Amino acid sequence: MFAVIKTGGKQYKVGKGDVLSIEKLDGDAGAEIRFDEVLLVGGDGKQTVGAPLIDGAAVTATVLEQAKADKILVFKKNRRKRYKRTQGHRQRLTVVRIEDILPSGAKKKAAAEKAEAPEKAEKKAAAPAKKKAAAAAKAKAETGGAKSKAAPKAAAKPAAKSDEES
Repeated sequence: MFAVIKTGGKQYKVGKGDVLSIEKLDGDAGAEIRFDEVLLVGGDGKQTVGAPLIDGAAVTATVLEQAKADKILVFKKNRRKRYKRTQGHRQRLTVVRIEDILPSGAKKKAAAEKAEAPEKAEKKAAAPAKKKAAAAAKAKAETGGAKSKAAPKAAAKPAAKSDEES
């Protein structure tokens, strides 16, 4: 099975196990990247072409390393004008290995469940924090009543001073 994906303004034909050097993407070595812009999925005599993308299709890859391409020199010159400029450039690349091609279907749902699992764990971890916040708000509301009683006394004192001064 193969797919055509779009990343970094370029299109790549990829198959499972392929190693690619693509334009820089975020992620350290070992991180998993998901390409959702799939233009074509083919294999086993069938091809699915997107218009322009295939809904629900994805390609997963693992980052092998962050690298740099060879240096290129850009040299500009205007003859007889005493104009010369040399500039260098070194493109940053991400080397990835294609792990799986997920056409729209059951495999995509399984991958989505794996992706949601950490989110559910975060929500469970956030639940005790929400309880603590609710308890703190309740305590604040109870002490807030006492503070509101103290506020008029403080306001009364300056008024008394202004009466004494006049």
